[in-house]
Amino acid sequence: MTTARHLLVDPDTPGYYHCISRCVRRAWLCGVDPHDGKSYEHRRAWVEQRLLDLAGIFAVGVYAYAVMSNHVHVVLRIDPTAAATWSDEEVALRWVRLFPATADGETDAAACRLKEQTLLGNPDRLSACRQRLGSLAWFMKALNEPIARRANREDACTGRFWEGRYKCQALLDEAAVLTCMSYVDLNPIRAGIAENLETSIHTSALQRIETLRANPTQAKWPLASINSATASAILPISIEAYLELTDWTARLSRGDKRGRIDASEPPILRKLGLSEQQWHQQTLGTETRYWRAIGSARSLMEKAAVMGQAWLKGIGSAQLLIRRQTA
Repeated sequence: MTTARHLLVDPDTPGYYHCISRCVRRAWLCGVDPHDGKSYEHRRAWVEQRLLDLAGIFAVGVYAYAVMSNHVHVVLRIDPTAAATWSDEEVALRWVRLFPATADGETDAAACRLKEQTLLGNPDRLSACRQRLGSLAWFMKALNEPIARRANREDACTGRFWEGRYKCQALLDEAAVLTCMSYVDLNPIRAGIAENLETSIHTSALQRIETLRANPTQAKWPLASINSATASAILPISIEAYLELTDWTARLSRGDKRGRIDASEPPILRKLGLSEQQWHQQTLGTETRYWRAIGSARSLMEKAAVMGQAWLKGIGSAQLLIRRQTA
């Protein structure tokens, strides 16, 4: 049974979410379609660039992403409180960047300026735009709809390209955010289309690796969102340490390479209060052990109460992890 999205996503409070958009039926987003051998690899760049462009417009931080053959994973942090601090002029400018005025298929600068001024003269409309710029639903709409139209034009067809409703999981604590980020960045490796993070194209891990290659001094910077339009929240780990943690997780998941792993656990696990086994199980169980939310047993029970439910899938798994830790 579906749950009203507003019960899961508080539109007025900052929060982290894992969203998954899947193509319908046999629609192929990227890669090579096994049914007809046609390559859609170029579409990966469409999705990645659109995602990064939107991060510079919305009050939404992109923390992780992976563009797969028929689905896209993103880990986002919405911050409606940031949008509330923007001036009216900034809101109008961002909205017109999102929906520019065009002429003959090209952006019309003069018409865009007029559109901004018209928006500034309509306080009610401006208020609605401000709310939408801090909305998870509008971010996903702005990501998916243009890609669907472009793919349908290329395929010379009409109709639905994405499943009607993207899947959304609330990430309730830092451990949930970091395990989910690693899960997302490791998608190409789990799918067998990449050997390591350096060959995992169109992922946030590779984006961060390339950034460090160009700017090595950023390695010790705190892990934050990519290309954010706002001052992004930081996580309790450096960029370099996160990449090492994710690489360690990949090797931990490969039984044939388990013996090559240093026996010492990454220091961040102690900060998060997780053992190696707990980290591994929570990362692998992102989509199977949990459904609407990921977090500790307590945070899941609190979220269930907020949603007016007695239970959420994952509470039992989280409690089992606690028992194993204390055993």
